[in-house]
Amino acid sequence: MDGYGMQNQIACIRRSLFDQGYLDEQFIQLEELQDDANPNFVQEIVTLFYTDSTRLIQNIELTLNSRPINFSKLDDYMHQFKGSSSSIGAKKVTSECAVFRQYCAAGNAEACIRNFQHIKQEHAILRKKLEFYFQMMGQAAVAQTR
Repeated sequence: MDGYGMQNQIACIRRSLFDQGYLDEQFIQLEELQDDANPNFVQEIVTLFYTDSTRLIQNIELTLNSRPINFSKLDDYMHQFKGSSSSIGAKKVTSECAVFRQYCAAGNAEACIRNFQHIKQEHAILRKKLEFYFQMMGQAAVAQTR
């Protein structure tokens, strides 16, 4: 694939992430912070998000599996997860975290457990989509240097 075709494909992938509701304007703000001095800034921030969120997911699972469930602790973890998700523009994940917090405030353990499965699913889908996007960006960068 030539450089123009690859850039066009990358633009389509990026656009689809917004059109499908996976990302919001916060991601654009991160992209605007990226420059020649730090060309992988967005990818590095997203990688840090996934490292941190993996830890939070484990903490949330442990808390959901404890009895009695400590809804205050659960809400604290989800508040952190929601903030981290929002900071990279993970729109669907952030939205689902808000729903989880409502279930948590209501003390609805079953709804929390169901919703958390959905959060993990959205988190994993976004991760795969962003990994592919960054992989394509990397290939385009290599192709440009040839």
